Amino acid sequence: MDVHITRSTLRGTARAPPSKSYTHRALLAAGYSDGATVESPLVSADTRATARAVTAFGGAVEPAGADGGAEVEPDLTDADALAVEGFGGRPAVPDDVIDCANSGTTMRLVTAAAALAEGTTVLTGDGSLRSRPQGPLLDALGDLGVRAESTRSNGQAPLVVAGPLAGGEVAIPGDVSSQYVTALLMAGAVTDEGIEVELTTELKSAPYVDITLELLGDFGVEATPVGAGGDPLDGAAGAAGFSVPGGQTYAPSGGTYAVPGDFSSISYLLGAGAVAADPGGAVRIEGARPSAQGDAAIVDVVEEMGAPVDWDREAGEIAVERADLAGVAVDVGDTPDLLPTIAALGAVADGDTRIENCEHVRYKETDRVSAMAEELEKMGAETTEEPDVLTVHGSESDLRGAAVDGRGDHRIVMALSVAALAAEGTTTVRGAEHVDVSFPGFFDAMADLGTDVERDGAVE
Repeated sequence: MDVHITRSTLRGTARAPPSKSYTHRALLAAGYSDGATVESPLVSADTRATARAVTAFGGAVEPAGADGGAEVEPDLTDADALAVEGFGGRPAVPDDVIDCANSGTTMRLVTAAAALAEGTTVLTGDGSLRSRPQGPLLDALGDLGVRAESTRSNGQAPLVVAGPLAGGEVAIPGDVSSQYVTALLMAGAVTDEGIEVELTTELKSAPYVDITLELLGDFGVEATPVGAGGDPLDGAAGAAGFSVPGGQTYAPSGGTYAVPGDFSSISYLLGAGAVAADPGGAVRIEGARPSAQGDAAIVDVVEEMGAPVDWDREAGEIAVERADLAGVAVDVGDTPDLLPTIAALGAVADGDTRIENCEHVRYKETDRVSAMAEELEKMGAETTEEPDVLTVHGSESDLRGAAVDGRGDHRIVMALSVAALAAEGTTTVRGAEHVDVSFPGFFDAMADLGTDVERDGAVE
C-alpha cells in the first residue's frame, strides 16, 4: 500500500496503541503459566506471531469471552483482552514449523522457550527475519547443553532447537540484542537449575531488559541484575549479568496482566505534533502512563529540541505544541527504536542532529541507519552516515515531497510520515501497510488529527 501525505496542520487527541514489547512478553509469560488474561494487548502482525507460538507449544490464545471453538487461528483483531491457556512451563514439541513471520522478538523469545521442550522445534520467518543475527543466543543455548543450530550454519534462521534445557551458567554478549537476555531469563525461571547470565560486553538497550524484569515481577517471577553496577534498584543498566532461580511459577496477581501504552509509537505522534501542530493549539496523546520503557526518553528529546511538552504522568496524557526545532545530540544505545523518529525531526530542525551509538540499529527489520539517511535525502535532507553515528544537517535540508520507500519496516514508514508533514508538497510512502506490525491504526490516528493522507492499494 502507498500513502500520499501532504503538508498538514494538526490538532486534537490521539490514543497511543498498547506496547508491542510488553504484549510479546505478556503473551509468552501467560503461556509459561497455567493460564492468564492479558488485558489491553496490542494485536498486530508481530504479536500474532507470538500468540501462534504459544499455541504451537500446547497453549491457546483467543479473545477473552470466546467460546473456544475449533478455529485453528482465532481472530484476535479488536480484542480488548486475550485469554491465554498456558502450557505450565513445559512446552510441547510443536506439530509443525513455527513461523515467526517478521518478528525478531518472537523468534528470540520463542527459541529459548523451544529449548525447554523434550524434542526438536524448527523456527523460521520471512526473508528479512532470516537475515537477522541469532548466533549468540544459539551459542548460549548450546553451552547450556541444548542442540541449537542454524540450518545454514550462518547464525540465522531457519533454526533447529532440541531440549530439554536444565539451566546453568552461560556467557553472552550484550551489544547485539538485549532480547537474548530476555529470552534466557524468561525460560530460565521454569528450568530445574535456573540460569546465571554473564555479559561479555556492555548491555545495549538495557531498558528493554528492565521491561522484562518489571513484567516478570508482575507475573510473580524473581530475576535480578548482578555485579558491576547491577544494583536491583538501578535496573539493568551497568549490570555484569543476571540471575533467575529455577523452579518458579508464572502467575500474575488476580490472573490478569494489563499492557501499558507504547512509547515507541508515541514518538511518532509526539514528533508529528512538534512539527505540525496548529499554532496556538496542541496535539494530545492519551495512554502515556510511566513504565520501564526507555523510549519514554523521546519526551525529553522533543523538549530539548525546543517543542513545549506537558506530560501529565498520573493521567497518562501528553500535550505537545509546534515549535522551531533545534538540533541535538542523542545517544540511542538504550533506545534504538527512537532513531527513525529523531532523524525525521532532525531533518526539520535548525542545526545538526547527531544520533550516536547506533551501530546496533543496523540489525533491525532493515538497516535503519542507512534507510533513514537515504530516504530523507530523497526528500531533500542532508545527512552524514558513519558506522555508529547518523548526523542530519537540518540547516542544509529543505524538505520537499518525494517518493520514498518504507523498506518493509514499520518504524521507517511512520518516521517518514512525520517528516512528510513538514515537507513542501506531497510525499508518497511505499509499503505503508507495514505499520500493522506495531501500530495498525496509525494512518487513521493521523487522519483524525488533521493529516491530509490518501491511501492506495491494500487496506491496512
